[in-house]
Amino acid sequence: MTFATDLMNYALVIAFAAVALSQILSMIRLFVGPDTGDRILALDTMVVNAIGLIVLLGIAQGTRIYFEASMIIAMLGFVSTVAYARFVLRGDIIE
Repeated sequence: MTFATDLMNYALVIAFAAVALSQILSMIRLFVGPDTGDRILALDTMVVNAIGLIVLLGIAQGTRIYFEASMIIAMLGFVSTVAYARFVLRGDIIE
């Protein structure tokens, strides 16, 4: 193995650890959050972290299918966050 390959492997391990720690901290905020707004933001952050983990997995395995899956999850995460926030603020999703 070359130096660049070793460096890439170390960078992936560090990135996996950082995003996993961020996911755990977001999960703690989801359970401990003092009000509903904090919980909505924690859910949105967890979606972003999940996308990050999927992209890192795609880089580690060298395949492109994970990037397409991450785009679909990003779209669903955005729509669900907006819908949940509107439900909390107004009591309904569609006016």
